[in-house]
Amino acid sequence: MNIRGVEVHLEGAGAETIVMVHGWPDTYRLWDRQVEALKDRYRCVRFTLPGFDKKEPRNAYTLDELIAFMDEVIARVSSGKPVILMLHDWGCAFGYRYYARKRDKVAKIVGVDIGDPSSARRVLTAREKFIAMAYQTWNALAWKIGGAVGDWMMRAMARWGGAPSDPAQITSRMGYPYWMLWFGGRDSYARHGRRFAPECPMLFIYGERKPLRFHSPAWAEKLAAKRGNQVVAFDTGHWVMTEQAERFNGVVRGWLTS
Repeated sequence: MNIRGVEVHLEGAGAETIVMVHGWPDTYRLWDRQVEALKDRYRCVRFTLPGFDKKEPRNAYTLDELIAFMDEVIARVSSGKPVILMLHDWGCAFGYRYYARKRDKVAKIVGVDIGDPSSARRVLTAREKFIAMAYQTWNALAWKIGGAVGDWMMRAMARWGGAPSDPAQITSRMGYPYWMLWFGGRDSYARHGRRFAPECPMLFIYGERKPLRFHSPAWAEKLAAKRGNQVVAFDTGHWVMTEQAERFNGVVRGWLTS
């Protein structure tokens, strides 16, 4: 399926639909192991974020444009029923904002390693804040510079971060979310940073071995206290679904069927 020039991949034929949204510096292939584990029971929908595919025109998308794109995808694949969102990294940022605007279209959320950003900022140490600013501005500049130099910058940061994606697919165009966050002006993603407290059931999975935190312990505890929710820590880095795929898939499947 092609929506707004983006290839949307559908596998499985279950009654419920899972829409999987990746982050930086990944593509739809991030979810390969999850689709294999879930497609016998769920309809799995995934795509590479607009602007991330090197075959697409270079563009920096606003949050409104990304939410509109997700809304069109969900309208086309959901048969009018609420969907399950499975989100990671920037996929969490975009998916959480989508939920905030379209709550009736989301049945459940599986959030991976990114929690409520407003609470996370309050618990970061000075060292963590420096690391966050350094890698985010590096990626923003990589997008702005573009070309061979920008591509090298993006791949170098991906290697430093331990990203599992194929380096051949990583280009500077994947840095536009960081540019929009820091230098987007009136379209800056920072202008949309609100507290995330979902009312629908949510499974939150995060890795404990990484240089900075993307949620606060208080937010996770409050989330876990709500009936139907679950918070699970893994002994991994940021890409939990690839580092411990079998356990990750078992936790997700168990929560979805419980």
